[in-house]
Amino acid sequence: MALDGIRMPDGCYADGTWELKMHVTDLKRDVSLRVTGEIHIGGVMLKLVEKLGLVGPRSFGGRRRRPGCLKTHWTLDKYGIQADARLLFTPAAQAPAPAAAQHEAHEGQGQLLRPCPSRPSRTSAKTFSKWLHIRHPEELSLLRKPRDPKKKKKKLEEQQLNDVCVPVCACVLFSGSIYSSPGLYSKTMTPTYDSRDGSPLSPTTAWFGDSPLSEGNPSILAVSQPISSPDILVKLYKPQSLLDKAKINQGWLDSSRSLMEQDVKENEVLLLRFKYHSFFDLNPKYDAIRVNQLYEQAKWAILIEEIECTEEEMMMFAALQYHINKLSIMSSDHHMNNSEKEVDEVDAALSDLEITLEGGKTSNTLGDITSIPELADYVKIFKPKKLTLKSHKQYWCTFKDITVSCYKTKEEAHGTPALQMNLRGCEVTPDVNISGQKFNIKLLIPVADGMNEIWLRCDMEKQYAHWMAACRLASKGKTMADSSYNLEVQNILSFLKMQHMNPDPQYIAEPITTDINPECLVSPRYLKKYKNKQISARILEAHQNVAQMSLIEAKMRFIQAWQSLPEFGITHFLAKFQGGKREELIGITYNRLIRMDASTGDAIKTWRFSNMKQWNVNWEIKMVTVEFADEPSLAFICAEVDCKVVHEFIGGYIFLSTRAKDQNESLDEEMFYKLTSGWV
Repeated sequence: MALDGIRMPDGCYADGTWELKMHVTDLKRDVSLRVTGEIHIGGVMLKLVEKLGLVGPRSFGGRRRRPGCLKTHWTLDKYGIQADARLLFTPAAQAPAPAAAQHEAHEGQGQLLRPCPSRPSRTSAKTFSKWLHIRHPEELSLLRKPRDPKKKKKKLEEQQLNDVCVPVCACVLFSGSIYSSPGLYSKTMTPTYDSRDGSPLSPTTAWFGDSPLSEGNPSILAVSQPISSPDILVKLYKPQSLLDKAKINQGWLDSSRSLMEQDVKENEVLLLRFKYHSFFDLNPKYDAIRVNQLYEQAKWAILIEEIECTEEEMMMFAALQYHINKLSIMSSDHHMNNSEKEVDEVDAALSDLEITLEGGKTSNTLGDITSIPELADYVKIFKPKKLTLKSHKQYWCTFKDITVSCYKTKEEAHGTPALQMNLRGCEVTPDVNISGQKFNIKLLIPVADGMNEIWLRCDMEKQYAHWMAACRLASKGKTMADSSYNLEVQNILSFLKMQHMNPDPQYIAEPITTDINPECLVSPRYLKKYKNKQISARILEAHQNVAQMSLIEAKMRFIQAWQSLPEFGITHFLAKFQGGKREELIGITYNRLIRMDASTGDAIKTWRFSNMKQWNVNWEIKMVTVEFADEPSLAFICAEVDCKVVHEFIGGYIFLSTRAKDQNESLDEEMFYKLTSGWV
């Protein structure tokens, strides 16, 4: 053009160029280049790298909720970038944080990692899972660190880097050197961990490929580190109510948007946590690190009272935690002295193949499959809403299929029942006190106008285990003929057995020593109720029930006991239901939606995913609508959280429940992200 290079009176050039302003994050330097809208992102990066002499992969991201410019062949015009834009030029690769920060995070039970701010958060979670050797990365996501609303914002920002004592793995935005991308691992790998104690075997890197975290000691992620000081618990935010728990869940990041779009600032601490409480194919042989991270998440949830448990359950958890701490220290010392331990990979593979082909020891587990088992016994019934002033009334109850029929006497069992309950879709909650010999089952049965509350009281543990297992299966539409019934009964009995206190006065084999620190083993509620010596004695007493367990078995028992708690797996959100006048709570679990009272936490209405036809989101008014086969549709607007987060939970749980039901690992992550992102 004839006017190329001529500057006009307004300061612009006649050749169509304009100044693009950029900020290089790791250099903390502002730079500008003269560009046109037709230049592609790769060309801008090349010019900038040549001008500054930079080395290493980087990417562009925009401010004001603009997505990252990751497609280098797109032009500035295609991205809609004009002269008023300001771009951030940031390191593109994800990497572990500096060594000093790693040490500080390790002291606080964390592992500091560096995400890429311009890529979707699900990409960061997936990459970190590979680095941490955690299978099924779709179960994890990034969560903003909970903040105490009582503290001032300035103090919180100042403590972001100093207060890295956070549960499970922490991801922090650091700037610095770049690491190579990790390699993929195989889904059909042979065992890479000791089946006895869960510690990594020496050839681990041969299966997992190169990983920045494999250069150090890989056993650090599979071995739990005891809490070094009670001050760590003091620093953590503790939710005081269901509303506080709902505020914590506001911190889940949108998996399809980048960290930059969601205003995640540099040096802000994020938590890499198990978002969906449905753990597929949890195998100690392959998942030592995954099991350890689940144990850590469960441990911290109990200690900071994110999930409620009884006094006996708390002592059981404390005993398991004490046992795990002792074995972890022993395991670390053992593997430090035997770092050259080797295994025969071929023998391990053949052993696994033999077990798989033979089906393992599954004989006599199905029993007689020609008839559906039934339960018949005297059970006490209590209906709070109708018979509040009366005690439990005893009935002869029969449990057949998914229906409980109650008769006044055993002789009337062939007649018309006085009370009949269909338990499909009901809420089943345990209310157990071992020392008080109380074995209650709380049932919330769906009816036309809400939920009908009925309590069942059993006399003995064995009776309670069978009825509780039957109720749980019936709530899912399954009968006692299901293969999981006997396993459920055994799990319940095992859970109750661990809560028993040893009646022998000589239960303490050794005097109470200083290695038991109750302030690091139980929640603050019980520290206020009892003296430290009393708690230590009860922990040692409960420890006798778990003292013979191996390290990996103790962790699995801890996780199973965590899953048995009534509030396990319920993610709370504030919502306003269509036709409602005030905000209420909605709870999302792996198989249902629960409308809850915000003050008491009682379930008002439950909807099962198995009865769902479809769900939609009106993105303009942020309303989620769920349609069911034989019930009115459910519609609600999320309060203080983007409906996209709730939409991800519903889609994610539907995908995971389908995969668990079919035991089909071939259901790929692409379908998972389509469901959670609303593509299908």
